[in-house]
Amino acid sequence: MNTGDQIRIVQESVAGKEITFAHVIGGPAPIIYQKLGLNPAIDYGSSAIGIMNMTPPESAVIAADIAVKSGDVYLGFADRFTGTVIITGEIADVTAALTEIVDYFRDDLGYVVCKITKR
Repeated sequence: MNTGDQIRIVQESVAGKEITFAHVIGGPAPIIYQKLGLNPAIDYGSSAIGIMNMTPPESAVIAADIAVKSGDVYLGFADRFTGTVIITGEIADVTAALTEIVDYFRDDLGYVVCKITKR
């Protein structure tokens, strides 16, 4: 192979049924809410942001529905094209919503799920 030759690498993503990311941000700085365009009318001291990503991306619609029905959370963002869901609310409510979503996807839909992380 000459040093002038190029190697072409093709990466392919095969969508499985999985939740790849689930995280609770406890007590985020107000600037985070502002930059993400989330509901600014909250008590920042006891608030949280929950963020998830899943495949296939249309699953975000199901996750968003479960989240808003699970408790007192605000749906900040749900994208059926990327599979991203962002919710806000009290720390306990956000954690409960993410737990309910992860449990349903694992137990009822047969998804591979990740652990819910917190910080």
